[in-house]
Amino acid sequence: MTTLARPEHGLLAPEHPDPAPPSSQADYHAMASPAELLRSLPAGPRARASVHAGRAAVKRVLSGEDPRWLVVVGPCSIHDPRAGLDYAARLAELAADVGDTLLIVMRAYFEKPRTSVGWKGLINDPYMDDSCCLDEGMHIARRFLLAAAELGLPLAGEALDPLSPLYLADLYSWMAIGARTTESQIHRELASALDCAVGFKNGTDGTLDAALNAVVSASAPHAYLGMGRDGRVAVVNSRGNPHCHLVLRGGGGRPNYDSVSIALAEQALKKRDIPPAIMVDCAHGNSWKNHQWQPRVLSDVVGQILAGNHGIRAVMLESFIEPGNQPIPADLSQLRYGCSVTDPCVDWDTTSLILRNARNRLRPLLPA
Repeated sequence: MTTLARPEHGLLAPEHPDPAPPSSQADYHAMASPAELLRSLPAGPRARASVHAGRAAVKRVLSGEDPRWLVVVGPCSIHDPRAGLDYAARLAELAADVGDTLLIVMRAYFEKPRTSVGWKGLINDPYMDDSCCLDEGMHIARRFLLAAAELGLPLAGEALDPLSPLYLADLYSWMAIGARTTESQIHRELASALDCAVGFKNGTDGTLDAALNAVVSASAPHAYLGMGRDGRVAVVNSRGNPHCHLVLRGGGGRPNYDSVSIALAEQALKKRDIPPAIMVDCAHGNSWKNHQWQPRVLSDVVGQILAGNHGIRAVMLESFIEPGNQPIPADLSQLRYGCSVTDPCVDWDTTSLILRNARNRLRPLLPA
């Protein structure tokens, strides 16, 4: 067997030193590096303080050091920044009212995984016309996060594209790895390098193994190929993320928020020596994507906590100003203000009602 000697410069010398031409199947368009975007849209003192405080609070809640419960709530995806900030202002007021019991973090998702094809989110197609101006979408997304952070509201996102966090992750207090990417080694490595807590969702088939393996993997150090903030390819040496946890979102045609499913998840976490922190996603498979059932899921989960469960530390809700969802029309002026264009959401009035009710039910469990 022939072995390759290590060259002095640390790279294997290519047989043909000239770089290969770009693939004829793709075109390439340069965009600003992460460092350039962060310089043009920097976080101010209030936004930085909000992110720092939010990250610390989320970690304390998930570890049980803070006896409150984490609630990640907001639109399935942000498609209209104006409506999104309207929602954020409302949520900031609600967060202050229920903050003695619930730590509210707003969903601010800009990328959507698709089962086949469809609108991929504000970053990918900000004008919803298939123009796919990703560079402009990234600017719009960052401006939104800065404005929301200025409200003092902790923010949550989903790490879908492995490069996007370089542009935005400094403004997130919690991030998710979705059911379709939980098995991805790239996303596990990415999570190992993030400064915020990360939730891994169970697979779309409802099984837990992929998410449990992901939590173990992301808690360990990794060395992998990535991109530096200067936009150049870099070797990333992560330290490992000790604040990863399991998110139960249902799947395989059934929910998994019931007490038996929770008990089985707790056993699986204990077997792998993973801290017993569980988030229940009240949407997706746990509500069969019916927004009207999300309040029932939340009520059931609160009931389990009242009955003595200590493993459930967080819940997630998909919520917007108007209920349900809508297709993207050819004439974008026909879009309903504050209504999701991806998964259906609970309306604002219902959101406020059920979270205030959850706070009132759970408050007696906390120290006076």
